[in-house]
Amino acid sequence: MPTTDQTPSTTDSPVFERRPWGTFTVLDERPNYKVKRITVDPGERLSYQSHARRSEHWLIVSGSARITLDGVDHDLVPGQAIDIPLGGAHRMSNPGDDELVFIEVQLGDYFGEDDIVRYSDDYGRAPD
Repeated sequence: MPTTDQTPSTTDSPVFERRPWGTFTVLDERPNYKVKRITVDPGERLSYQSHARRSEHWLIVSGSARITLDGVDHDLVPGQAIDIPLGGAHRMSNPGDDELVFIEVQLGDYFGEDDIVRYSDDYGRAPD
């Protein structure tokens, strides 16, 4: 059966979650990768975190992004991308007035939430 804009390319429907900073939708997932569409609300940011079992590739689709990678800030615009290496401390922020949208491709052998080590978090999810 051919896919349409309303039909996901996998056998499962996309997973959508709202978070304090925005939203994400899982577009595809296999044993060695996961693909998400992530939105970040203006002025919000994700945890400063790292992963032991996955690397990530972020492609900016719309809005402005400030990525902190191992303590260094990188400002990206639509069409630009950055690679987050395995174990790299990273954070995505939206310094702009418009919604930030990016595609995240996770590569590894495990994608569970318990692979997140949070160093700081605006929403009380990091150790004190």
